[in-house]
Amino acid sequence: MQQDTPRRFAGKVAIVTGAGNGIGVPLATRLAAEGAAVVLADKDLAAAEKVCADIVAGGGRAAACRVDICVPQQVEAMTAFCRERFGPAHIMMNNAGIGGQRHFLETPLETLQKLLSTNLVGTFLCAQAAARDMAGLGGGAIVNFSSHSGLLGSSGRAAYAASKSGIIGMTRVMAVDLAAHGIRVNAVAPGTVATPRIRASHNDERREAWLKAIPMARYGEPHEIAAAAIFLASEDAAYVTGQTIAVDGGFTIAGLRVKNLAARDGSY
Repeated sequence: MQQDTPRRFAGKVAIVTGAGNGIGVPLATRLAAEGAAVVLADKDLAAAEKVCADIVAGGGRAAACRVDICVPQQVEAMTAFCRERFGPAHIMMNNAGIGGQRHFLETPLETLQKLLSTNLVGTFLCAQAAARDMAGLGGGAIVNFSSHSGLLGSSGRAAYAASKSGIIGMTRVMAVDLAAHGIRVNAVAPGTVATPRIRASHNDERREAWLKAIPMARYGEPHEIAAAAIFLASEDAAYVTGQTIAVDGGFTIAGLRVKNLAARDGSY
């Protein structure tokens, strides 16, 4: 007999940025399935509206709005939209972000500024706007999205890593500053994920390199990353704050891996 979907977020309101594609889709869909009223915010309004329509058709409560998370006025409009439609948000999923890869010596300042503006400043703005409402509610949960690149020195990612490492540091300080308001702040650091963009952009060489480097020998699925973020937003994580959870198939903890464990002379 199939069990009913748990309703851990009944009566809660959530905002998900970047909700129109990739990890944002299962984030918004599952929050709604578990009882939350969800605002799907995305720079691509049509994509957010499509996901929103699917949620509503399935009996969930959802509304879509356009937001450029780099623009303070648009972020404020997003939280105002949420208040008008469903009330202030109890949950903020800072999923929106952009990537980039280029050798450090060839990375222009404009690339660094763009990645910092979107990934780091955008997360800051959305978290701060949501936290102000959460303080009035007496609590809430913010989940930021970092990356394995925020934890490791992957080649060609100086600008991207700077933005994602900054999110980890900012998450820790936010958790300290907001604890008195009953607001928990955590981060998820995904490894490589089988989104449509990644499937299309990874060539055979890159795919082979990833599969060799990941102990679980596969890409993550969007719903697996979403599951970790939703755990952090739930009361199941009521005593967890300031943490960054890597959801990466073991990529960031793997050292040397060989089939023949013993060296010829027995040394390591």
